Amino acid sequence: MFSIDLAADARLFPLEIWHAEEFLAHMDRGREYIGEHIQLPDFVTDLDSARAFLSAYAQKTAADGGRLYGIRVDGKLVGGVLFRIFEAETGNCEVGCWLEPAAAGRGLVTAACRILIDWALRERGMHRVEWRASSANHKSLATAGRLGMKREAVLRENYLHRGVRQDTEIWAVLASEWPEPAGR
Repeated sequence: MFSIDLAADARLFPLEIWHAEEFLAHMDRGREYIGEHIQLPDFVTDLDSARAFLSAYAQKTAADGGRLYGIRVDGKLVGGVLFRIFEAETGNCEVGCWLEPAAAGRGLVTAACRILIDWALRERGMHRVEWRASSANHKSLATAGRLGMKREAVLRENYLHRGVRQDTEIWAVLASEWPEPAGR
């Protein structure tokens, strides 16, 4: 299977519909932590909804409109990254992430998103990569900063999450701002 090393014990791989049982088990382990700021665990609650979510991303991938990748540590699914939006015709996309608490703090999301962003900007010729996160999600916002993104806006109380209106921050990096790979 295709995968990319993130660390000695961690791999990035395409998350596909046949991973539904593993994906659901992962959501069950991290449901509260992951769901603190995003709705993913509220949508993936059983095997049918796990399959539906993964199927939706398979369709997005087939239409060149999004992509979904898992992060495994020691062979266990612990998180993921995605192109939630991928608009090749406009040159704009949005990258996002989630992670179980056991895998947090290792830089895995930063490394995985760096791979996605580099691919989008260098291989696909995208112009702009966005990152959207709740203003309360300090870890996610710190990741955007580590990726060299700039904070551009705050959408005040635009996001209803578990009955509470939250602000969303928009961060972005442009192709002209993305650093050249080492050794070039």
